[in-house]
Amino acid sequence: ADPARHGCRSETVIAIDFTRKIVLIGGSAYAGEMKKSVFTYLNFVLPTKGVVPMHCSANVGPNNDSAIFFGLSGTGKTTLSADPDRTLIGDDEHGWSKDGIFNFEGGCYAKTIKLSAEAEPQIHAASLRFGTVLENIVMDEITREVDFDDGSKTENTRSAYPLDFIPNASRTGRAGIPKNIVMLTADAFGVMPPIAKLTPAEAMYHFLSGYTAKVAGTERGLVGVEPEFSTCFGSPFLPRHPSEYANLLRDFIAKHHVDCWLVNTGWTGGQYGTGRRMPIRVTRRLLTAALDGSLNRADFRRDPYFGFAVPTSVPGVEPHILYPVKTWADKAAFAETAQNLIGMFAKNFEKFEAHVDDAVKAAAPVNSLAA
Repeated sequence: ADPARHGCRSETVIAIDFTRKIVLIGGSAYAGEMKKSVFTYLNFVLPTKGVVPMHCSANVGPNNDSAIFFGLSGTGKTTLSADPDRTLIGDDEHGWSKDGIFNFEGGCYAKTIKLSAEAEPQIHAASLRFGTVLENIVMDEITREVDFDDGSKTENTRSAYPLDFIPNASRTGRAGIPKNIVMLTADAFGVMPPIAKLTPAEAMYHFLSGYTAKVAGTERGLVGVEPEFSTCFGSPFLPRHPSEYANLLRDFIAKHHVDCWLVNTGWTGGQYGTGRRMPIRVTRRLLTAALDGSLNRADFRRDPYFGFAVPTSVPGVEPHILYPVKTWADKAAFAETAQNLIGMFAKNFEKFEAHVDDAVKAAAPVNSLAA
């Protein structure tokens, strides 16, 4: 593509002809464009059939309690859905119909930067099996050993492998109505709690917002921290207005009384550059408590900046991590950073004001106790 001539932002072009069912991918060697082109097509046709197409991973527990994990790239969809105690349905693209959820794909496309056997044993093992396709990963030409820690070419390193490379993957790619919805964000500003329980209105607000944050090294020319709001956690792939997908999801949540959670897999103890990444063991412990139902019996407090309910304690998790401000040395800097992020949420949501009811508007962080 010619940015000057075609009015686009780069030389990459992905064009879809829905009538002729043709996809043209040009100016990119990123293999993910192929799957996302198919996903875009499904996002166009499935809502007319009463099906919610979702940029999410999914798994199911021993009691047939399925869960879906919304999230943008790098927030933990693949990592967190690969749980040895639950059956994997899929790691990226699913549909939700009146009968339950189903996977669009037959494999996984995992981010592998800093992949380790200790933190992500199933994905690490699958990534080293014969038949797996590695993308952008540095390999020693002599020993043929791969280095998952090397991001010198790009942070966007990947491995593509069949679903059955995961030991406890579903053979059908299907599960029943979700009991839990998890919305993942990698908050690089370090001010959001590691987990929060959302009301249905808050779930709609954060689904339409689709917030995460990008950090230096993840994209060309990016320095520091930059917020990313990708509506429905998949803005580039939505040919219809976001409210169509949100309304379908809202109706399913209300009909089936689904519990909704916001999980921050980003930074704690400070923003990117001064804090540290949320320990994956903490995230897994919190998710286990949410999915097995025990977290519903916890005591909750209202977050003074974002307004949602945050557990005051969870067995096996250091209490201070549940209070983001307590992890910062500079409390004034925390308050300023949190208020700045609240302002970003408000500005981004202006375009949805005319498409949501008063309950969703009231779920905005700007209406919280600290605003």
